[in-house]
Amino acid sequence: MQGDSVTLNTGVQTNRLEDIKWYFNSTRIAQISGDLSYICTDVQCNEGTERFRGRLKLDHQTGSLTIMNTRNTDSGDYKLKIIFSSSDSEMIFSVTVHGVSAAERDEVKRKSVKEGESVTLDPGVINNPNDVMTWYFNDILIAEITGDQSRICTYVQCDERFRDRLKLDHQTGSLNIMNTRNTDSGEYQLKIIINNSSFSITTVKRFNVSATAVPDSDLSSGAVAGIVVAVLLVFATSAVTAVYCRRRIHTAVPQTVASQSWKWSRNGYLEQS
Repeated sequence: MQGDSVTLNTGVQTNRLEDIKWYFNSTRIAQISGDLSYICTDVQCNEGTERFRGRLKLDHQTGSLTIMNTRNTDSGDYKLKIIFSSSDSEMIFSVTVHGVSAAERDEVKRKSVKEGESVTLDPGVINNPNDVMTWYFNDILIAEITGDQSRICTYVQCDERFRDRLKLDHQTGSLNIMNTRNTDSGEYQLKIIINNSSFSITTVKRFNVSATAVPDSDLSSGAVAGIVVAVLLVFATSAVTAVYCRRRIHTAVPQTVASQSWKWSRNGYLEQS
C-alpha cells in the first residue's frame, strides 16, 4: 500500500559473492560488492536518476533492498543480479503499490478516555505467525509480538510507566491499556512487518490517546457523608457554647444590698437609725 515500506530479500550473504546489482525497468538503482568496497543507491548509481532519492536502503550483510515510503510509480519489476566468482543468478520481483488517499495514509485514530478507565488500540488486522508487531509510545518501545512470543516493558523506563497495565492480543495485535493515567496521553505507533521468504512489507498505524483527569469536585458518597458529619459536629459544638455563655451571663448578674446603720436606744434596745 502506498506509504508502506517493502524489502526485497536476496537470501544470500554478501561475503560469499562478488557483486549484487538491482535494476528497476532496466535501470540500475543499487549495487553492493561482496567486500563492501563499492555501494551505491539511486542517483549514486546513475547520475540524473532521482526516482528513489532518499528512499532506498541496502542491507550490507545480505544485499536486500528496501524501498521506503512507496508510491504508485514504484510499481513494476525489480531484477536482482547476483554475481558469484564462477556463476551468475537472477531473480525478478514484481511489486504493485496500491494507491490510497493522503487522508487515509496519514490517518491517526483518536481515542479519548477518563483516568482510571481502560482503552484498546485495535489495528484491525490478523496477526500471522511470521509477522512482527511492535508498539511504541512517543517513540519508546513498550510491547512486541514475534510469532507466538510476546514481550511487554522489559526495561526500566517502560516498566515504571506501564507496570502491570498493558495487555496484548496475540491474534490481532491489539494493545489494551488498563487503569489509564493522564501521563498515558500521547501518540502510540504500531509497526507491522509482514515476512515472506522473498520479501517483507512494513506498515505503520498511529493512535492518539487522550486520558482526561477526573475533576476533584466529583466526590464519592463516603466523602460527602464525612463532610455532613463534620458539619453536624460543628453545629452541636456551637449550640453547647451558646447555652454555656447564657448561663454564665445569667448567674454573673450582681445583687445589690442597701447600706444600713444601727444604734442603742435609751431603753437599752438596738434600733435602726
